[in-house]
Amino acid sequence: MKASTRNIILHIIGSISFLSFPILSSPDFNTGQNLFAINPFLQNFSRTILLLLFFYLNFYVLLPKLYFKKKKVYFFITLIVCFTVIYSISNFVFPYEFRPNIEIDENFPLKPNPSFHLPPFFESGIFQFLIVIALSYLLKINKRFEEVKNEKQIAEISYLKAQINPHFLFNTLNSIYALTIIKSDEAPNAVLKLSSMMRYVVTESSQDFVPLSKEIEYINDYITLQKLRMNNDVNFSFNFVGNETGKVIAPLILIPFIENAFKYGLNPDEESEIKIELVVLDFNLTLVVKNKMVVDEISKDLKTETGIENTKKHLEYLYPKKYLLEITEIENDYIVSLNINLD
Repeated sequence: MKASTRNIILHIIGSISFLSFPILSSPDFNTGQNLFAINPFLQNFSRTILLLLFFYLNFYVLLPKLYFKKKKVYFFITLIVCFTVIYSISNFVFPYEFRPNIEIDENFPLKPNPSFHLPPFFESGIFQFLIVIALSYLLKINKRFEEVKNEKQIAEISYLKAQINPHFLFNTLNSIYALTIIKSDEAPNAVLKLSSMMRYVVTESSQDFVPLSKEIEYINDYITLQKLRMNNDVNFSFNFVGNETGKVIAPLILIPFIENAFKYGLNPDEESEIKIELVVLDFNLTLVVKNKMVVDEISKDLKTETGIENTKKHLEYLYPKKYLLEITEIENDYIVSLNINLD
């Protein structure tokens, strides 16, 4: 369920619950009488409706336009005006009347009326009014906190998506340069592949989701360029199984794990092995990347905040409770398994 839909449902449930309170708390609720024909209930119910309207006025207008913009004097003056209006309307439309047919025992001692007393609504009304203010304030603070948190996450993800690994770029340019020196026929194709990848990063990575076919094309281009620096001692394979048609994925969400395998799984002085398998069944995507550990230290980047933690944040933000990431080390093998529900 989308966050916006969930918020609407919560507001509807909250509003119904708030409006139900004067009904359920009325002393005439279980008497069988028509509550809407009883004057004290109508006054209380109308006041509840006005307080609900004030809640949204305070939440969407007064707090963001006045309170959080340091116009607190205007904010508190507006609160006083709103309280006065709510009090006046509810009492003017439904003036308080004593309930009829109430017998009073003549021997029952009655206290003399004080010379001055607050209106019946005032004492309970001011308390309800303050509760509404406090509730709308707390919810607005929480909403602002979530907005700032989301903006920070989006900024971090945009930064991650907008960069090409400089190490990869440097090595690729070196490989292309070497091809041009020997006038290899592969040089023009390598330039086109690199150009296609950079275009993808610049134009597509700003989107939340892209066609899965484009992401796979990017991976293929990346692998093609990485093969330029492979020697015959590298046991490499890339297998794709499934149908990518009609499916979308977050751009550049898979490539960090593949980059890591090439960066830390290749060593010109010993036999290397990299195996990549990408399977798409219905809307379930599984990526398994396995590489032989040919260096002393496996990807610090992927074990620190700037590596795997950022990738996890990216996954958590776009695929909450819809992904499973497992990273294991078995003897000399480093294995990454990522499963994503694309639906």
